[in-house]
Amino acid sequence: MSNTSRALYEQETGSPSHDGLTGLFTHGFFQLAMASELARCEQQSLPLALALLDIDHFSSYNQQHGYLKGDLAIKEIAGILQNHCTDSCLAARFQGGQFAVILPGSTPAATVEAMESVRHSVNALFKGELMISIGIAGIPEDAVSSEDLVQRAQNALAQAKIDGLNKVLSYQYCDRLQNGSRAKVLLVDDEISNVKLLDALLRPLDYVIFKAYNGNDALQIAKDASIDLVLLDIMMPGMNGYEVCRKLKNNDATRMIPVIMVTALDETDAKIKGIEAGADDFLTKPPNKLELLARTKSLIKFKRMNDNLTSVESILTSLANVVEAKDAYTQGHVQRVAKLAIDLGKKLGLSGQELAALRLGGILHDIGKIAIPIDILNKPGPLTPDEWQLMMTHANVGYNVCLPLKKTLGMALDIIKCHHEKLDGSGYPDGLVGDEISIAARIMSVVDIYDALISDRPYRKAMSHREALKTLELKAGRGLIDGKVVALLAELVNQQTGENVHIDAGVAP
Repeated sequence: MSNTSRALYEQETGSPSHDGLTGLFTHGFFQLAMASELARCEQQSLPLALALLDIDHFSSYNQQHGYLKGDLAIKEIAGILQNHCTDSCLAARFQGGQFAVILPGSTPAATVEAMESVRHSVNALFKGELMISIGIAGIPEDAVSSEDLVQRAQNALAQAKIDGLNKVLSYQYCDRLQNGSRAKVLLVDDEISNVKLLDALLRPLDYVIFKAYNGNDALQIAKDASIDLVLLDIMMPGMNGYEVCRKLKNNDATRMIPVIMVTALDETDAKIKGIEAGADDFLTKPPNKLELLARTKSLIKFKRMNDNLTSVESILTSLANVVEAKDAYTQGHVQRVAKLAIDLGKKLGLSGQELAALRLGGILHDIGKIAIPIDILNKPGPLTPDEWQLMMTHANVGYNVCLPLKKTLGMALDIIKCHHEKLDGSGYPDGLVGDEISIAARIMSVVDIYDALISDRPYRKAMSHREALKTLELKAGRGLIDGKVVALLAELVNQQTGENVHIDAGVAP
C-alpha cells in the first residue's frame, strides 16, 4: 500500500494507519489493505495468503508478569514479524496479542514455511515461556472473497490451538483432518512427560492426538474437536480430573465422550470418586501398553456406535419435522409435547430410560402422518368417516416406520403406537384397556390432547389454559385418560402461567 493510501485513510477516518505500540498497521487499515491487495492479485492472476497469529495463553502471561511486560512482549513479537516479512507483506496488529499478515503472491504451503520461521524465532526469544499459534488460508485454494479468507484462516488458527498450541496449520490440513475417519483422542495431564508417554504408546493405532495441560483447555478442546476418547489425569492443579470429568458428563455436547481416568492414587478411593464423576474406565500409572490399547480401542468402538445411533435419531427427528411442516396448525407441536411429557415424567418419578423414551416418543409420535394427505391434515372442518379412518392409521404407520429401529427406540415405539389409546378401550389402533397402556403412553396421550386444545385448529380457535385443563378433567372423569396425569399437568401449567386451576385427581380410573 502506498503512502498516499495511508494518508488518505488517516484523513478520511481520523485514525492512524499504524499501531502506536508495535508500528504495525492497525486493524482498520488492514481491512482496506486486504481489499486492495486482493483486487490487485486477482487482476494479475496471483495467489494471496493470509496468516493469523495469536499468542498462546497471553491473558495468563499478563496476569503473571503484569501488563507492562505483556506490552513489551507484543512489541518484540511484532519486531520478529517485521524482520521476517518481505517488502510485499503487510503485517497488522488486530488486538491484544493477535496479528495478521497478508502475503500477496504467496501460496499457503509457502506461507506455512515462512510462519514456521516466525514461530521458531518466538520460541527462541522467549525460551518457551511465550508461544504462538498460526492459522493460514489462501486464495484461490481455500476462498474466493476476503470474508471467506479471514474465516478460513480463523478456522485454521482455532484448530492449531485445539491441536495443542504452538502450531502452524493451513486450512487445507484442517479440512482433511475434520473430514477424516481417524479417531480423535484427547490426552489431559499437567505433566508434559506423562502426555508424551501416552502419545508414544498410542502411536501404533494412528489416532489424531490432541493435548491439554489443564482442565479448562481440555473442556474447550472436547467441545470444539469432536473428540472420541479422553485420557484424563486426576491430580492436576486448579481443576482436577474429577471436576473435568463431571463437567464433560454434565454437558450435552460432550457427555457421550468416553473418559478413562489415569491415576497413581489408591485404586479403590480413586475409582469410587471417578465413578461418581461419570468416568467410564480407569488405568493406573504407568499404564500397561497392551491394557491401554485394548481399553482405548473398546471405548472408541463404543463411542462410534453411539454416534451412529445419534445419527439415526437425527434423521428420524428431521423426518418428524418434515411431517409436522405438512400441517400448518401444528408448528412446534412435537417439541412442546416432548418437553411437557418429560416434565410430567419427572414429577411421576420415572426412570432415566423412561424419560428418554418420552423425549423420543414426543418427537416421533406423529411421524405416521407422513402417509396422510395434506388436504386432510389441513381440512377446515370436521373429517368425514372415511377421512377419519385414514387419519387413525397414522399410529400404526408411525410404528411400522420406526419398527426396524426397535433396539434404538425401545419404549418410544410403544408411545408412537399407543398415544391415542383410551383407558376404557375406545382408543386406537388396538383398543387397549387400563393397565395395558403404559404410563409413558398415558402421559403422551394427555399432553398431546392438551397441546392440541391450546392451539388454533382449522375448525376452532385455541382454548385458554383453564378451558383446556377442565376439558381434560371431563375426559378423565369419563374414564378416557389418566386423571392423576391430568392433575399433575394442571400443577405444571399453574406454575408456568400463574393461574390456579384445580383438577380432581380422584377422577383417575
